[in-house]
Amino acid sequence: MYLHGTSKINDQGHLEIGGVDATKLVAEYGTPLYVFDEALVRGRCREFVDAFKASGLKFQVAYASKAFCVMAMCRIVDEEGMSLDVVSDGELYTALQAGFPADRIHFHGNNKTITELEMAIDAKIGCFVVDNFIELQMLNAIAGEKRQKVKILLRITPGVEAHTHEYISTGQTDSKFGFDMGNGSAFRAVQEASQLSNVELLGVHSHIGSQIFEVEGFRIAAEKVAGFAVQVRKEIGVTFKVINLGGGFGIRYVSEDSPLPVAVYVKAITDAIKDNFGSNDFPMPEIWVEPGRSIVGDAGTTLYTVGTTKDIPGVRKYVAVDGGMTDNPRPALYDAVYEAMLANRATEQPTEVVSIAGKCCESGDMLIWDLNLPKVNSGDVLAVSCTGAYNYAMASNYNRIRRPGVVFVKDGQSDLVVKRETFDNIVGNDIIPARMKQMSETV
Repeated sequence: MYLHGTSKINDQGHLEIGGVDATKLVAEYGTPLYVFDEALVRGRCREFVDAFKASGLKFQVAYASKAFCVMAMCRIVDEEGMSLDVVSDGELYTALQAGFPADRIHFHGNNKTITELEMAIDAKIGCFVVDNFIELQMLNAIAGEKRQKVKILLRITPGVEAHTHEYISTGQTDSKFGFDMGNGSAFRAVQEASQLSNVELLGVHSHIGSQIFEVEGFRIAAEKVAGFAVQVRKEIGVTFKVINLGGGFGIRYVSEDSPLPVAVYVKAITDAIKDNFGSNDFPMPEIWVEPGRSIVGDAGTTLYTVGTTKDIPGVRKYVAVDGGMTDNPRPALYDAVYEAMLANRATEQPTEVVSIAGKCCESGDMLIWDLNLPKVNSGDVLAVSCTGAYNYAMASNYNRIRRPGVVFVKDGQSDLVVKRETFDNIVGNDIIPARMKQMSETV
């Protein structure tokens, strides 16, 4: 397993993250357990900010909180001077409860409800990324009722497909997101937004996909968006002050992945903006991006305890752990692949090939196929790397399994930032109707 960030093998032959022995984390917090390398998270935030500072352009780096949203993470993003991207009232509430400055919050989503729009306007957030004509009219009306003028970007689809999984490619024409440039709806949206009295159109937003390992897609997207900006300025006199090129920067999950350094992605984006807007005598816009996975993905490790095994001679050996698709649904959803190791026997050489099964009552609950490990024993601690993005965020209570706790580690210290769910949490919202109580008493 590749060791990311501060991870290393200590003198006891154990995996250590942030200066804390994984076996000690298991003893204190139990398993499954999400462990985040705080130094790596903060370091990645600074890489993005520093790279944009080097460009000389005005910018905002907004962490895409859908990747991993808890109050402690919002606090880190604030401390590192970044903005925050939210896509629901729950993410917005989390950010506000964490004390995140509302004027640095951007609200995304293709189906924002009236309640969500009202909540965000009342909080006086910094910007709405408007996805469709219905939302545009709703937002203008609600802002008018509240006697506010809200800042917006229009999400447009530039017709650029990223080289990634089809379910996470969002910049192409056939997408549920945004106003399409090709059929003219993006232009009409600019016309409409510029005539509304309760919104201030800052510019446009585009996002071409996720887990991207090259820069050409960003260059093409910048070129298309710049062409659109020039057309809009020439034909209707609207000048975009902000261009948001989204996120999608890839990380290394396994050895086949080849992400570029953050500075390379950022330089490609800023150079493309300078080239395309500078050559068209267009005022240089402020550049926004929204990294999510690339901030937290490889900073997260999930620790499990090995339970049972099933050896089918000549076929496969299954090793079951005390988690699975409830804490990591990505293998089932996207055929996502991961690396792993025995955290308590990290120096031992592999002697067998096993497949890691989850504990859900579901044949598809498999975390890793064909993993090389030392002979696995019940009670071993399995560490799966790069689980920081979309694992906690997408976790569920399928089979009424309790969701894991979350720990941040740094400089030899561990801090619990999300408690492990209890049985009371599982049934806490259940209600037995009075008529059922009466029936049971009668019986």
